[in-house]
Amino acid sequence: MPGMESNRNFVFKTVLAVMMFAFLLTFATAHDVRAQQELTVSAAASLTNAFKEIGTSFEASQANTTKAKVLMNFASSGALMQQIAGGAPVDVFASAAQREMNELEKKGLVIVSTRRDFAANGIVLIKPAASKAALKGFEDLKNTGIKKIAIGNPASVPAGMYAQEALKYFKIYDDIKDKLIFGEHVRQVLDYVARGEVDAGVVFSTDAMVRSKEVTIVAPAPGKSHKKILYPVAVVKDSKKIDLSKSFIDFLVSPEGKRILAKYGFTAAN
Repeated sequence: MPGMESNRNFVFKTVLAVMMFAFLLTFATAHDVRAQQELTVSAAASLTNAFKEIGTSFEASQANTTKAKVLMNFASSGALMQQIAGGAPVDVFASAAQREMNELEKKGLVIVSTRRDFAANGIVLIKPAASKAALKGFEDLKNTGIKKIAIGNPASVPAGMYAQEALKYFKIYDDIKDKLIFGEHVRQVLDYVARGEVDAGVVFSTDAMVRSKEVTIVAPAPGKSHKKILYPVAVVKDSKKIDLSKSFIDFLVSPEGKRILAKYGFTAAN
């Protein structure tokens, strides 16, 4: 009958339209997922300022392709290593020391072929800017007027490990160990000194730059007093965005990445 045939055509066209809409919606959603990828970067606390700018610049460089969104996670290298070992969803790991990266490599948790040293640093002895303490070098930390000294926890904070090496180099570690206050990461050590909660501290030279109005650099530690401070980076093995992670590392070691790192006081890895 003409009426029934008309109804059938109407139903068929309606179902077809709904199917087409569902297909287009699925396609658009899939395309949007491809176009807006989130990249999780776990980086040492000392990289905070530099990596925030690098992340923004990297996103801009990818605007016409992946439209990447970089999610930064900053903490001590040791804490980040433990997170990755525990299965945290991380794409790229940037450490302030070889120790933590070596440990993850031994466990097969990073892609070795992507590992690169991308920056170098130094450590310095600092005191609160308002301090009148007679402190001219590491040896003066033994003075009775210096009662609290902040360093990172040597077991998990690279800056603390390097600080401990330097204090042992000057043969004063045993004399001052009861004065030591351990920070959970290097920026916490910096905070202690900047707020005048301790008499002195040892941090990366780049960290001292961040609070230059609140802390005074007393002396740099000689290069021979500690292991060479090199920052390695690598793609985490379980990353679901390996190509994008590799692109981030390529950007990090590019002229633009090096320019930004130098802006914040980091020197070339080589």
